[in-house]
Amino acid sequence: MNAESLLVSASINIGFALLILSLFSILQKQPSNAPIYFARRLSQHRPVSLHPRLLPSPAWIRLALSVTEDEILDTCGLDVLIFIRLFKFGINFFLVGSLVGLFVLVPINYLTGDGEQAGHSHSLDAFTITNITKGSDWLWVHCACLYFVSFYGLYLLHKEYEDILDKRIQQLHLMRHEPNQLTVLVREIPFCEEHNAHDCAVDHFFSKYHPHSYQSYQILYDGRELDKLLNQSKSVRKKIEKVRNRLENKKQSMNLPESEALRNDAEMERLKEQLRDIGHKIQFTQSKDQLQAKELPVAFVTFKSRWGAALAAQSQQTSNPVIWVTEMAPEPRDVLWKNLAIPFRYMPLYKCGVYVSVTVLTIFFAVPVTAVQGIAKFERLKKWFPPAMAVQLIPGFSSFVTGYLPGAILNGFVYIVPFAIIEMANISGYVSRSRKDIKACNMVFYFLVGNVFFLSLLSGSLIDQIGEYFSNPRDFPGRLASAATAQADFFMTYILTNGLSGFSLEILQPGLLIWEVMRSHIWDRGRKTRPYLTSLPYYRTIPFVSLCMLIGMVYAVVSPLLLPFLVGYFCLGYIVFINQAVKVYYMLFFVNDQLSPLLPYRIVVSVSVSVSTVLPLILILFPPSSRIAIMLNLFQLLLREKLKWKCLPRVGRYDISYRKHDNDLSWNNGEIEKKIFCFLDNYCPFLDTERVLQHYGIVYLETLKL
Repeated sequence: MNAESLLVSASINIGFALLILSLFSILQKQPSNAPIYFARRLSQHRPVSLHPRLLPSPAWIRLALSVTEDEILDTCGLDVLIFIRLFKFGINFFLVGSLVGLFVLVPINYLTGDGEQAGHSHSLDAFTITNITKGSDWLWVHCACLYFVSFYGLYLLHKEYEDILDKRIQQLHLMRHEPNQLTVLVREIPFCEEHNAHDCAVDHFFSKYHPHSYQSYQILYDGRELDKLLNQSKSVRKKIEKVRNRLENKKQSMNLPESEALRNDAEMERLKEQLRDIGHKIQFTQSKDQLQAKELPVAFVTFKSRWGAALAAQSQQTSNPVIWVTEMAPEPRDVLWKNLAIPFRYMPLYKCGVYVSVTVLTIFFAVPVTAVQGIAKFERLKKWFPPAMAVQLIPGFSSFVTGYLPGAILNGFVYIVPFAIIEMANISGYVSRSRKDIKACNMVFYFLVGNVFFLSLLSGSLIDQIGEYFSNPRDFPGRLASAATAQADFFMTYILTNGLSGFSLEILQPGLLIWEVMRSHIWDRGRKTRPYLTSLPYYRTIPFVSLCMLIGMVYAVVSPLLLPFLVGYFCLGYIVFINQAVKVYYMLFFVNDQLSPLLPYRIVVSVSVSVSTVLPLILILFPPSSRIAIMLNLFQLLLREKLKWKCLPRVGRYDISYRKHDNDLSWNNGEIEKKIFCFLDNYCPFLDTERVLQHYGIVYLETLKL
């Protein structure tokens, strides 16, 4: 890719981003769009003052930058704060890397190289490490910069995690009154032959083996039939409301024939009778005999202390590890109730099916990635496929094809990957939405690293070097390393498209806008719009941000011109997601502090990949640096392992000493005694017949006024 192609890509993406952001600035001022752009505030019944104007303004950027971390922590929680600080980490890291690269490495690459290593088809290679003559003493500078950047990243990670650790402890202290702090999820409960049930076994077991901390339990039941009845009840209620609204509108307009009135009354009576029948069926499914027949070997068990709950959750209850399986319960709003009905012994089969599906998706995704690299390597492609030369007949079109098109096509294909993987995670049997999202984050990240990064590198290198490999097989390692640096041009266009276009569309929410226009003008005309509440989509944001961070760390020394693009990427992402977190996204559930070890681990992986990828290239170009490189690499490996063990707590493990101290404080204040008896009510979905009927059944008919 030449400089003209990169300039075309940058111009298109910057122009598109400015257009989208200007359109967003106008649309968010319109009162009709408040349910989309101020969903969080409207759901909290906070006033939103809007002044409709058709002129764009940067006021929303100024408001986003004025939001402090304490405000984010108080209003959005620790998970969102950790996510936002990932962007700050990227800004701090790549800003220093850009200064080192632009003022140290780029002049050295351009002035000390003779240009022979960089081919004529890659004019930007004059600013990369491949422009330096093999064996040049200037490569000591690159080796030193590689380790400076790596150690600086690890230092920032250590400093970042020390700051987050204090906020994490503070947040856990504030959450000590939540029901999940004293509740344990128990699965694979043995069947009691004597009483022909599971629930009595729970009480007997925990009363015997946890006599001082055990409080009570709640057995779960198969609720598929009840859920079906509740959905039917909701549907009938909507029909009743629709008939009522139609009658009221006709009466107000004094245009209601007697025959139509009788027909509406008959329809209303039929719907009321249907709703009564559903209510009686609900009552029947809630009877004791029916519930006992639908018992599941799953229960929520509450304890008198957090210390007792943590001990029960983290210990093996019997010599048989597949019965009495315990873990800390997720938040009530985080529970995936339908997955609790999946037998625990079948979980490995579900997960194996998901892994097979992801593997198949990875294999099929190799086709578009290779095709994209063929478009990016247009100069080479012309030799292998002469009809492609027709593209050059249109002036400037070849720059569009090689500069903007590859990144846009790859982003288009990659866009559907998170949605496909989250659906796979849905069937993997996780008992909470947070675990499902975190697992999807992991799968999407490794999918992107394997396909977008490594596969792009290998396929681009293969296309670029296949001819030279057959002519000079001994030079293949050096040529492969040189071709890897040429992929920096492609990753520049990818970051431009993913950042400028992706973040701009994220804040505009075009899908919701189109849906709202269709809804308000077609089937729900005149009805008040409810806020569109959605949670922060971790599974489709964190992996892409982590991938861009990995790309930047790998190419920080190889191609420093890429780093300023990453500074802009993280700055725009920081502004966009602060705006979305404060105004749009509502935390429907928390990820239970699982982001605090996840994101630092991503950074450690990125540093490891960067050293493992760039160091062999430096050793090929400058063999005398091997001894010191190996020593520094071992030292850095020890430092990375220290950070992993010190800063990355095990997900799902709990600090017993902290919980004991916090529990004693709560007992002294009398906080637990007041709330412990009502904790299990949060883990009882539709087990109270009166509450169910009040919302969905017979009681609704009694309050219905026609």
